[in-house]
Amino acid sequence: MFWRSVVGKLWFTILLLVSSVLVFLTILLLEFFQNYHVLEAEGHLLQTASKISEVVERYEDRDLMLSTASLVKDPESRAVIVFNSEDIMTAESDSDDLPDMDYEWFSSNEELSTVLEEGRDVKMVADLEETDTGLMVVGTPLADQSGAVFVYESLDTIKETSEQTTKIIFLGAGIAIILTTIFAFFLSTRITSPLIKMRESAMELARGEFHTKIPIRTHDEIGELAMAFNRMGRQLKFHINALNQEKEQLSGILRSMADGVITVNREGEVLISNPPSQQYLEAYHFEETGNTLAETDPVRLPEPLQQLFEKVIRTEEETMTEVSLQGRSWVIIMTPLYDRFKVRGAVAVLRDMTDERRLNKLRKDFIANVSHELRTPISMLQGYSEAIVDDIAETKEDKNELAQIIHDESLRIGRLVNELLDLARMEAGHITLNKEEINMIPYMNKIIRKFHGIASEHGVELSLEMNADLGSVVFDGDRIEQVFTNLIDNAIRHTKANGFVTVSVDEGDGDWIASVHDSGQGITEEDLPFVFERFYKADKSRKRDHTSQKKGTGLGLAIAKNIVEAHRGTISVHSKWEEGTTFSFRLPKDLEMTE
Repeated sequence: MFWRSVVGKLWFTILLLVSSVLVFLTILLLEFFQNYHVLEAEGHLLQTASKISEVVERYEDRDLMLSTASLVKDPESRAVIVFNSEDIMTAESDSDDLPDMDYEWFSSNEELSTVLEEGRDVKMVADLEETDTGLMVVGTPLADQSGAVFVYESLDTIKETSEQTTKIIFLGAGIAIILTTIFAFFLSTRITSPLIKMRESAMELARGEFHTKIPIRTHDEIGELAMAFNRMGRQLKFHINALNQEKEQLSGILRSMADGVITVNREGEVLISNPPSQQYLEAYHFEETGNTLAETDPVRLPEPLQQLFEKVIRTEEETMTEVSLQGRSWVIIMTPLYDRFKVRGAVAVLRDMTDERRLNKLRKDFIANVSHELRTPISMLQGYSEAIVDDIAETKEDKNELAQIIHDESLRIGRLVNELLDLARMEAGHITLNKEEINMIPYMNKIIRKFHGIASEHGVELSLEMNADLGSVVFDGDRIEQVFTNLIDNAIRHTKANGFVTVSVDEGDGDWIASVHDSGQGITEEDLPFVFERFYKADKSRKRDHTSQKKGTGLGLAIAKNIVEAHRGTISVHSKWEEGTTFSFRLPKDLEMTE
């Protein structure tokens, strides 16, 4: 890992560069000093030979010449004076390793013989069997060319000097490499330390930690890089926060939209969906597989949307369709999304039109029901009034009977209009409750007494089952009496003779419960969910007798439901065909009285 790091690479590069330069310089220095020592030795020997030649020329005494030559030369070298007459004198050396050279050897050597023949200086290195390292020989002619002076010494001296120089060079190179290593490591560490810090900060930025700040210790390029990195971190944090805010805002808008939104890429993959569209996807998944859509299940585009998506991609135009799924009606509008010049996907808007369709149907049914309810009494008013105008009724009794019918039908029309107005005010939330504390026993006895006469006329037994521990309860007496009136009146009118109607009031957990049970024919199962709708008359068993004195409007149960819900209560119905019906409602006990 060290060699893969910037520190290792930079340190190794500097060390390799310096080592290469040092090796090259060491080679050049070794070569230079080796030649330098040889040249120095040759020059020194030649100078010594020149001095001895001057001594030979100055003195004629052989002993004096030898003693002087011994003083002039170095102790490790040997001087040989050769005369043309093959006379030779040797100034001995302190070293025992130097061999003795005779006249024949000097004269037979081609290079040295030039000193004797041509009279010029000669420098050479001779390899002898008597020595391991060889000899350095220098010769210079005498002034009158009557001979020559040869000075030679062993190359061991030069070799020792070269070895000392080599040691010094290698020592210097080693010290330089060590210092270079330390310096390179220190330099690379100092240079790469901010880079390592930047790498750590970059990793923290990748993890979403934007508060990291790199310290600026220098004002060079690395310092400027650290400044740029810190500025980048601040800008990145700012832009990511802005993107998150935009994302949260878009997500909030999508979640709060009543319409479903699905964004699809060009490959048909669902990218974004909000809760209403998720309801559609879950409903489609349930209809296809019979199972609920889990969070881990892959979200695929439903077949109706897939066909619509393919058409949008092909035509690059907005397309609309309407589908029915799980009893709900959806209108889907899909529009292409462009990436400059090409379509990169599509966005689908799904609107649940079930309530609108239902409200539209209710509106039409309401108009039809009101028209139906008003048509009969208006027709009767018109017909009987024409009979009076045309003097069809001859006697006063006949005219009174016709007038009574007209009066009853006008009351019915007025009652229908009043109940419609009351229901409209209740559904609009304009119902006003006058809540007061009411003792339940006398209250319920009063209601039952009011219906004893009607029950006797229909041959129905009316009874009350009352919990004596209930005591007093807070509610709007007039409104709840209206609820009891509607329920008891319906129960009596839809119960055959010799049947019974039982009204019970009991205490519950935090509330009180009232129910009206009758032994009538009941309500069919398919009609049971719609009994609280306006103008409900679907169940033939619940229709009023044609000869009934009091004809209902079909609004009583809808009004009763609104009154109970205004008291924060609930109302329900249970019925079986030919076994009877039970209407129940529950009201809380913690209602506060109206001030």
